[in-house]
Amino acid sequence: MAPGVDRARRTAFDVLLAVSTRDAYANLLLAAALRDRGLSSQDAALATELVYGTLRNRGCYDAIIEVCADRAMDRIDKPVLEVLRLGAHQLLGTRIKTHAAVATTVDLAIAVAGRRPAGFVNAVLRRIAPRDRESWLTIVAPDRTDDLVGHLAVRYSHPGWIVSALAEALGESAPLAQTEAALAADQTRPAVTLAAVPGLATADELVEAGADAARWSPFGAYLPDGDPGGLRPVAEHRASVQDEASQLAVLALTRADLGGGADRAWLDLCAGPGGKARLLAGIASQRGATLLAADTHEHRARLAANAVQPIGGARAVAADGTAPAWRPRAFDRVLADVPCSGLGSLRRRPEARWRRGQQDIVALVALQRKLLASAIEATRPGGVLAYVTCSPLVAETRGVLGHVLGRRPDVRVLDCPALLGGVPDLVCPEPDARYAQFWPHRHGCDAIFIALLRRDGSVG
Repeated sequence: MAPGVDRARRTAFDVLLAVSTRDAYANLLLAAALRDRGLSSQDAALATELVYGTLRNRGCYDAIIEVCADRAMDRIDKPVLEVLRLGAHQLLGTRIKTHAAVATTVDLAIAVAGRRPAGFVNAVLRRIAPRDRESWLTIVAPDRTDDLVGHLAVRYSHPGWIVSALAEALGESAPLAQTEAALAADQTRPAVTLAAVPGLATADELVEAGADAARWSPFGAYLPDGDPGGLRPVAEHRASVQDEASQLAVLALTRADLGGGADRAWLDLCAGPGGKARLLAGIASQRGATLLAADTHEHRARLAANAVQPIGGARAVAADGTAPAWRPRAFDRVLADVPCSGLGSLRRRPEARWRRGQQDIVALVALQRKLLASAIEATRPGGVLAYVTCSPLVAETRGVLGHVLGRRPDVRVLDCPALLGGVPDLVCPEPDARYAQFWPHRHGCDAIFIALLRRDGSVG
């Protein structure tokens, strides 16, 4: 590492540049960098804040940088742009003193780009420094009255198409109060939520270890602070980090009544990396059922295998969910937690908003339709399945269901919010009130969508 550049800022820069240029995942890359570089706890905390703070606010910072640089963003070299974003976050999003923010960022620019670009960085940051974030927003954000979507896009650093898509999902037109609350929630750091694996641990154990009982999940607990790995149930792989809405998606599927017949064979169609599969396997083992966890990607199937390994009666395989090897109508309960845009987890993966575009949704929807149709075929008559996405977008949720179910008179929609009756404000706008939609601003968890379906017909 170059002399004069502190380890926290260089680590943050390296992660941000990889996210921007190689589509790397910030959470995976940052965790590896912190471990491999041996940063102190203080430096690790700073690097983490710089990475996630910069990613969450990138849209706002880019609008400010463009004004102060007096040139289009595509005319700024990628490494220099990432340095500027880091500097802007230090000036506008942290309590780091102005002199320290500018000086350390210029040192970083010298190390990664050279002295001449560093002079440009210095000039831009000195133009940014005299105003705070709110003052800059009055300059760079469109007027709310003239362009509400554009204003919210800059203020909350989301692409405009995502602002519009969230408003559609919430059933809102101007003034978009709920949409603004959802955007603001995406800008917050999520709490750590844990899930005890049924049969291996309990929520009470997590509470005894220092966590707080979850509001709705009987398996869940919130960790106020500290390292989850320091809790004995987590260290022993009897509990894990898992969003509460993710836990409740599993719970809803396992609470649904079957239309008669056996309840022995369960399937997780898109199981990697294994969080929901682990919970499903635990519940299945307590009921005398077996779980098959499948994923089309071998490395994700291996992760699912590791997740369910401590639990009896579960196995994982690499298999294409759109053209499966198992026979039709083989399973009593099926979970289709399909690949999606991930826009429901922007608190934890803020870079997804910059990685995805509207064109990506079209390809995802085509895959989601195939996987839902395959899940229906895998479900026996009288059996139930859950269609789940970590996205609230109508195209990926109600749109997919409307397209597939319009061709399947043998499938009936169950009332998912009723099965999660302790959770308020889950109901989707009419005519889709039987679907459940979680929101970070309402429920403090990821924006996960759940539809429960029963395949009609003779049980046989």
